[in-house]
Amino acid sequence: MNAMTHIRKNVFRVTQIEMASIADVAQSTISRWENGGEPTQAEMARIRLEAIRRAIPWDDRWFFEAPVEVGE
Repeated sequence: MNAMTHIRKNVFRVTQIEMASIADVAQSTISRWENGGEPTQAEMARIRLEAIRRAIPWDDRWFFEAPVEVGE
């Protein structure tokens, strides 16, 4: 699982469409990120701010390195 998939599925627990709304991008952009693309600094800032707004514990390292899952 890459970093953006981890953020969407395990941190926010939302669909690609919901994540697109959080980052203010198209759903296809979320798909691209999950397949190796990278968000801009502005997009990362929107994601971070939404985590803070939702009182979700946040770590900027998640943008660059997804936690290793058991069994990987």
